[in-house]
Amino acid sequence: MNPSAATTLSKAKRMDYLLLVFLAVLWGSDYSLIRVAVQTIPPTTLTAACTIIACLFLYPILRVKGIKLPRDLRTWGRFLFQSLFSAVIPLIMIAWAEQTVSAGLATILNSTAPIFTFLINWGITRHEPATLRKLVGVVAGMGGVALIVGLDALKGLGQETLAQLALVISAAFYAWSAIFGRAFAKFPPLVPAMGTLIAGLVWLVPLTLVLDKPWTLNPPMEAIAATVVVGIFTTGLGLVIYFRLLASLGAVGVTSQGYLRVPIGVWVAGVFLDETMPSTAWIGLICVVLGVAAMTIPEKWSLMGRRRVLPAA
Repeated sequence: MNPSAATTLSKAKRMDYLLLVFLAVLWGSDYSLIRVAVQTIPPTTLTAACTIIACLFLYPILRVKGIKLPRDLRTWGRFLFQSLFSAVIPLIMIAWAEQTVSAGLATILNSTAPIFTFLINWGITRHEPATLRKLVGVVAGMGGVALIVGLDALKGLGQETLAQLALVISAAFYAWSAIFGRAFAKFPPLVPAMGTLIAGLVWLVPLTLVLDKPWTLNPPMEAIAATVVVGIFTTGLGLVIYFRLLASLGAVGVTSQGYLRVPIGVWVAGVFLDETMPSTAWIGLICVVLGVAAMTIPEKWSLMGRRRVLPAA
């Protein structure tokens, strides 16, 4: 290994890592905003509203850049499938769960996506090398999450079992969506982001009209503001960054930001919703950063030496 290669990252890779942290900030803040909005806006309506706002935000950018959406039925069929796993089912489940689960605990339970991604990759798809270093990253990340959580944060675990289970299941959906989303790497990131959102509305609009009758709702201004922020930033902008990183860092790499979301999400919940962080949080943050690094930094810059690929499950 060239010694200089271990310390010199390409400009593109540096940008990828900055975007990974930025995506973690966006999605880590998401849980507190959803917690505020879902108190007066039903989960399905909230998800549909965020999706519509994201479409309205991204469409002018698409037009200005002169990017056209694909017209073939096969690609749109994939968008429909992708939207279920990334923009419909998990978002509804998270919003539903946060009616009773705190934003901090929701962040923690939903941070398990990297584990599911690694296990699916190792045991089923084998679409990326399942290396020992990535396994170490998964373990270090989960150890960091445990330290950030602390025993006090887990006191509510089990009191709302179905809601908490929904948060874990939604993480598994995110893992599958990252694996399926790799098929869109040939497109500019705006295309799969917009296509996924439009396809999501095919599922969400009928569900919302039937289940919630949104014209009867009268949410307060703070819920509307939270919905707009989630729609523009965490849904619209977040999806564009997500699909870019899928193409460059892979499914395991991009879902690793789930670990970074934990300190961000717990901190935001503490500041704005008066939820607390344990004293071990900063030690946990170091473990989380090391875990994310192990899952994302290319092998040629690794200090662990020769790549060791784990045998298939």
